[in-house]
Amino acid sequence: MRTGLIRNQEKAKHSPNKVTPLPHHTQQQIFCNAQMSARDFKRFCKVDTAAERLLETAMTKLGLSARAYTRILKVSRTIADLDGLPEITAAQVAEAIQYRSLDRSFH
Repeated sequence: MRTGLIRNQEKAKHSPNKVTPLPHHTQQQIFCNAQMSARDFKRFCKVDTAAERLLETAMTKLGLSARAYTRILKVSRTIADLDGLPEITAAQVAEAIQYRSLDRSFH
């Protein structure tokens, strides 16, 4: 399950012996996707065409803000990292949108 994978990756990432940036962060001292600026995101995170269309549709239909767009992309990047993918696909965007929808329903 994803939870076990995340725990193992977090343990390795925060090991006292070594902290290594994620592959798409190697040129800067960025250690997690949350630390990325919009400029970093455009530079390091590639989104496939289907994912971009899905995100645009979600923005329109759900009335999401630019901030929500960035947050969904950051969560999508994290999911793609966990899946070991260099590019964000529609599957990761859909999962991130679901998390965003769940978050909105609880507030």
